[in-house]
Amino acid sequence: MRNGFRLATVSVLAGMGVLALAGTAAAHVEVSADKKQAGASDVTLTFAGEAESTTAGIKSERVVLPEGIAPEAVTLVKAPAGWTFTRTDDGFTVGGKALKVGTDAEWKVKVAKLPDGETRLSFKTLETYGDGKISRWIEIQEEGEEEPENPAPLITLQPGPKPSATTSAAASAPASAPASAATDSPAPVVQNQLTSEDSGGSSTWWIWVLIAALVVAGGTVFLARRRRG
Repeated sequence: MRNGFRLATVSVLAGMGVLALAGTAAAHVEVSADKKQAGASDVTLTFAGEAESTTAGIKSERVVLPEGIAPEAVTLVKAPAGWTFTRTDDGFTVGGKALKVGTDAEWKVKVAKLPDGETRLSFKTLETYGDGKISRWIEIQEEGEEEPENPAPLITLQPGPKPSATTSAAASAPASAPASAATDSPAPVVQNQLTSEDSGGSSTWWIWVLIAALVVAGGTVFLARRRRG
């Protein structure tokens, strides 16, 4: 009887230990998006930080943004009562008075635009408790591999729309020549024609002078002969 009781007690304690470890491992910070496409605009991200401490409440959440999202492109939508939103060099922080022990932290932010061509976005998060303890959810979850011990919040997206054929053709077509270039090009030819005509006319002026002189001389001789006769 005693041996059976001891075995049962050990089994119960072992089971409780397994459950405790599973509960600790299950605590995460998670994120979801209301739009599931890469490159989407005005996307609301909802974060949920699970409380894992039995002695202190969550005091703040510091989020590091993935490449392609600037802190200036993020605005606060909702946070726990009394918490404030502060931008950092690489992301933002929401925090304030520590929540009650065991209370999960939930907050929402709006992103102006998600990066184009990125279908996996990780948001490294540092979760700080009122007693100073920090849970670091910063390990990147690689596609096709097992989840790490302290995974960073991750959203998976659908690829964005591909550019249409007409758009691609328009982008690759060479630029047409400026209208001014087409209209200006004949000008030198016209100018050359005008110049050659002017120069040709000015080179024959002496012929007309000679003819006039001969006419005048002939008239003079004719009049002189009539007077003599």
